[in-house]
Amino acid sequence: MAKCEFCGKDVKFGIKVSHSHRRSNRTWKPNVQRVKKAIVDGSPKRVYACTRCLRSGKVTRAN
Repeated sequence: MAKCEFCGKDVKFGIKVSHSHRRSNRTWKPNVQRVKKAIVDGSPKRVYACTRCLRSGKVTRAN
């Protein structure tokens, strides 16, 4: 599973609890996008970034 290269967001694990309180494992997956041309250290590079970093402007795109 991909991980955001800017904030480090990745898969989190927890327990799903039903109405009758039966418990089973579950995961929370981040919305990670593959960005083709992002400027990293002055050069364009392909990176994985979560949508929060894309929206907030932490990722600068090369056009």
